[in-house]
Amino acid sequence: MARIRVLVVDDSVVIRKLVSDLLAEDPDIEVVGTAVNGRAGLQKIVSLRPDLVTMDIEMPELDGIETVRQLRAGGNRVPVIMFSTLTERGAVATLDALAAGASDYVPKPANVGSVSRSMEQVRDALIPRIKSLVPRPDARPAGAGPVATPAPAPTLRPPAPQPVGGYRLVVVGSSTGGPEALGSVLSGLPPLPVPIAVVQHMPPLFTQQFAARLDRQLPVEVTEAVDGQVLRPGTVCIAPGDFHLEIVADGRAFVARISQTPPENYCRPAVDVLFRSAAAVAGPAVLGVVLTGMGSDGCKGARTIVERGGSVIAQDRATSVVWGMPGAVTSAGLAERVLPLGDIPGEINRRLGHTPVGVTGVASAAGGTR
Repeated sequence: MARIRVLVVDDSVVIRKLVSDLLAEDPDIEVVGTAVNGRAGLQKIVSLRPDLVTMDIEMPELDGIETVRQLRAGGNRVPVIMFSTLTERGAVATLDALAAGASDYVPKPANVGSVSRSMEQVRDALIPRIKSLVPRPDARPAGAGPVATPAPAPTLRPPAPQPVGGYRLVVVGSSTGGPEALGSVLSGLPPLPVPIAVVQHMPPLFTQQFAARLDRQLPVEVTEAVDGQVLRPGTVCIAPGDFHLEIVADGRAFVARISQTPPENYCRPAVDVLFRSAAAVAGPAVLGVVLTGMGSDGCKGARTIVERGGSVIAQDRATSVVWGMPGAVTSAGLAERVLPLGDIPGEINRRLGHTPVGVTGVASAAGGTR
């Protein structure tokens, strides 16, 4: 099986060596080159045709954000993983890189005390992302780039009966590729008659900056969730990094509860926690949405929503950066619809009684679309 060809772009010789050494230890990965800045990186992407690029954000001559921007402007879709710092400035820069077209990011090691611990930290974060972003068919010419593998038609659930009084709560889960996907979905929605609660896998500071950015860009109010916050219709709250977000009932109102109970699916916040709590307080009046993301977080929670009579829709493979989370929900037969990203706002609008927007849906086993 062909190995995944990786180019490492970083102005730090220490980081270049650390990343190259740890990637070289994995039999599925080959480091085909390194570059000291974005300008050199662009040249080597053309000459080496890597399957994936790791890239620092702050570099001389051409920084990582502008490098990604130029790469995408030229039509090159090679996956790019950014190295970011866990600071407010690093969070803002990382979100800028994602907006420019980066695929994902990995925090640089900080205050870990030893080179071996640094390598372990980077390895645990980086290698699973590389393998998720680059498909590995049995035969792929070296340097040919990612190749999508054919997917079987998903098995869809029959639509749940519309709950009496309609949906009262929308809950969304996302991870890799999620910031851009969430922005796309939310920008296609008017202020809704229900609150929206979101879990996006992100560390502390990043979720705060992400919520603030969406709040500036969108016509709806977006906040990072605070413990005890009442979730008002027409607003969006995002789980804070390193905290689970649960929803509890206070009379007819929904209230946010945040906690640092143990991670689930190696995640905190976890989509499963949010979905499970939403199903407990709203039953059939919950609409769950699972967007692009690595792993299977959200699948167990989606099952709970379905068991309580609620509905779940998922993003399709073709428009997902990584079809892990929505793919797990779809494979488990929990999704009523599997839709391209651009059709998801219309489906949410339709279900909440707004003017329908055309959606193509996914062909059902009986023919036609659902």
